[in-house]
Amino acid sequence: MILDRDSYIRILDNLYDGLYIVDPNRVIQYWNRAAEKITGFAAAEVIGNSCSDNILTHVDGDGNNLCKGMCPMALTIADGEAREAEVFLHHKDGHRVPVSVRITTLTDSGGKVIGGVELFTDISSFKSIELRMKELEEMALFDNLTRLANRNYIERELWVRFEETKRFGIPSGILFMDIDDFKRFNDSYGHAVGDRVLRFVANTLNINSRPFDLVGRWGGDEFVAIIRNVTHQQLEHLGNRLRVLVEKSYILQGNDKLHVSISIGATLVRDDDSLDTLLKRADALLYASKGAERNRLTIG
Repeated sequence: MILDRDSYIRILDNLYDGLYIVDPNRVIQYWNRAAEKITGFAAAEVIGNSCSDNILTHVDGDGNNLCKGMCPMALTIADGEAREAEVFLHHKDGHRVPVSVRITTLTDSGGKVIGGVELFTDISSFKSIELRMKELEEMALFDNLTRLANRNYIERELWVRFEETKRFGIPSGILFMDIDDFKRFNDSYGHAVGDRVLRFVANTLNINSRPFDLVGRWGGDEFVAIIRNVTHQQLEHLGNRLRVLVEKSYILQGNDKLHVSISIGATLVRDDDSLDTLLKRADALLYASKGAERNRLTIG
């Protein structure tokens, strides 16, 4: 049986994974429905553009921009070798989404490379996040703007972690995070853009946290992440990964890319902690980061 072109298109459009095809210059020629869903970009917005033109702009776990010299697609087109990687793509709403990518060449009947194909899978814990949001909504414990857990829920969860640490010796930590110079940013661009920034920062933090950790909005431009079963070194690593991913994220305002950064105070829950002592310590560490040129993590 020989399938016609429309049949192939229907198959590609019904894949669970995102898929796009580029020509030798990495100009996008095809973009399936799953790619639309995972990235937020419609096919009409991206076809005819380079994938690095404010579209996917992949970064790795260290925040390196892979569109500038280390692009897996460009390397595969150049040497013909298939590649796999885990990267963080740029969503249209500004946040970063972790994806597993598989890249191969597209060749003509004579074997000449005429482009590349990337298949990418969303590896965030999206379903568990959806369920958590639904539960929080039903309990009136979520923040309306960011759709994260609100302060009341964070405080409840911290008491649970205190008991877990004291009774079973399971270590927990928190990341107290604040958007750097948010007021000036908000005043310059208006509250509507400020709200978009809060949402993309919230989504970047939430999607790129571990499934069993909790990220919530403490208030204003402050966020708290409760990290379970973690060491001092792991807490620092996780916090810095989130910090870098926020730094490398952006929203588009006209032709401008609007970036923000966050400062973080990180600390483990201690046996003699109360909610007050834990938060005061985390707050002091946060302000140490603010005082050290911002966009950094201080742990203690």
